[in-house]
Amino acid sequence: MNEITFAIVLVTGIGLLSGIILSLASVFMAVPKDEKEEKVRAMLPGANCGACGFSGCDGYAHALASGKAKPGLCTVGGAKVANDIAAYLGAETVKMVPHVSVVHCLGSNDNTVDRADYEGIETCAAAAQVAGSPTLCHYGCIGLGDCVKACAYDALSVRNGVAMVEPENCVACGKCVAACPKHLLSLVPVKKQAVVLCSSCEKGAAVMKVCKVGCIGCMRCEKTCKYDAIHVTDFLAHVDSEKCVGCGECVSVCPRHIIALKG
Repeated sequence: MNEITFAIVLVTGIGLLSGIILSLASVFMAVPKDEKEEKVRAMLPGANCGACGFSGCDGYAHALASGKAKPGLCTVGGAKVANDIAAYLGAETVKMVPHVSVVHCLGSNDNTVDRADYEGIETCAAAAQVAGSPTLCHYGCIGLGDCVKACAYDALSVRNGVAMVEPENCVACGKCVAACPKHLLSLVPVKKQAVVLCSSCEKGAAVMKVCKVGCIGCMRCEKTCKYDAIHVTDFLAHVDSEKCVGCGECVSVCPRHIIALKG
């Protein structure tokens, strides 16, 4: 047997022996599969968004199967998925309130004053670190679309310099909320309610210099509301969605038109 033939035989033998060892290891060292966990995992939508508070759908399925979590935490799957899992696990029926993402800013190119032209990495996170904001409003939307890139459901877009949500596509996964370095997005219940579309905490005079529609903290909305659902703190109006009945009185009295009815 010459050297080349010997080398071929040797390599082939090593390969066969390694294959046999790996095959045996996969049998004897395999982790037993949890049938309950696998079935629960199959019911989940597979978004792996983490909105449930676990490390994706696998983590939530494991927690559900082991009794460490309750159905109803998956906003993407909604009530149907929650109740399918509840029925399989023998748990109580889940009542889920659907949510939708809202951008608390109307600082479009038409409404704000430019501060500088940003030249750098085209992300909101990078721009926030370097320039703070391309406009004179330090609280406003940067408009480079980190929220858009984070959304897997085509529910967000940047129009005229400000992010906007398509409610019909939003599944309330919360990825856009986490992606915004300015914290301009939040998830609100899907119901008729007032929503403040501004995040500025500057005093009124300062706001009027940099934005045509920013909240000036005039408190007209707070004084008008009969349900104690809206209050002004740090020069910015905030709505308590649990108290708001969607009457629209605050919308009609806002001089800056930054309160809208949603739902």
